[in-house]
Amino acid sequence: MKKMIWALLIGLAGWHANAAESYIIIDNQTGAILDSDKRTEKLQVASLTKVATSLVVLDWAELEKVDLSTFAEVPASATDNGASSSIGLAPGDRLSLRDLIYCALLASDNIAANTLAHHVGSRIANPEQLDPASNFVAQMNALSRSLLMKRTLFLNPSGMDSMKSGAIPYSTAEDLARLTRYAYDKSGFAFYVAQISRQIHIIRGGIDMPYDIRNTNELVGRNGIDGVKTGRTRKAGDCLILSADRRPESRREGQTVLITPRRITVVLLGSEDRFKDGTALIQRGWGLYDAWAAEGRPSIKGEAL
Repeated sequence: MKKMIWALLIGLAGWHANAAESYIIIDNQTGAILDSDKRTEKLQVASLTKVATSLVVLDWAELEKVDLSTFAEVPASATDNGASSSIGLAPGDRLSLRDLIYCALLASDNIAANTLAHHVGSRIANPEQLDPASNFVAQMNALSRSLLMKRTLFLNPSGMDSMKSGAIPYSTAEDLARLTRYAYDKSGFAFYVAQISRQIHIIRGGIDMPYDIRNTNELVGRNGIDGVKTGRTRKAGDCLILSADRRPESRREGQTVLITPRRITVVLLGSEDRFKDGTALIQRGWGLYDAWAAEGRPSIKGEAL
């Protein structure tokens, strides 16, 4: 793939393109692609899927003016296809939509994602008379189409790679970078994924059971990293979306002070060590960003989302 010319001038050690099957680094503000390898290759993305799941819920709640403190009950269908819960959720448990989003994004809980899909999928238009989860997944795919994620197919809300139909879900590093840019335009999303830990409340048999969950993204809080999501299945390998920011750049032009946000996003798929690779790519990304910014943030045809 053609690289940006200035990228060749930077001696950034510690990263080898074959450390992951696919990756991309972008400037979140403009969508400029700072570096990538096999960014359009269709791969399974595991629980990175839950970013789309959460965004469909947030979009629906915003459109319908639904309070995220509203409770949803874990349905029996949440365990379909062998889905399990990392925090012990069981059918009949009740949680707020907000806590379910935390469970899905921080703890990467499959049952939480399925519960969100069932709750929202049973409350939105369903012209094809699908079951609630399938109706919700249709909305996930509609969102991907609206964001020009042309090489993405969601088949479930959790990212599990086992489907009774034998079909395989997939996306690309480039498409997930598009999704992440959209996510950071949404009110509240950045706050969810920036939490290192969170106490949620599970109502079981009428009893409030507080539960502390931890973010599966071990890099949050380091090197300016404040999100986004981990993923891992046997077929997908290690997957990771990272977002990191720096203090906005300010510069004066005459009497005007211009403020430029500085945030980069990294997506890597098919890694053997997502946190090692993610750390290296964030470091590489900031080096490339600084060189690009020093050149006046040039636009390169075909090198932006």
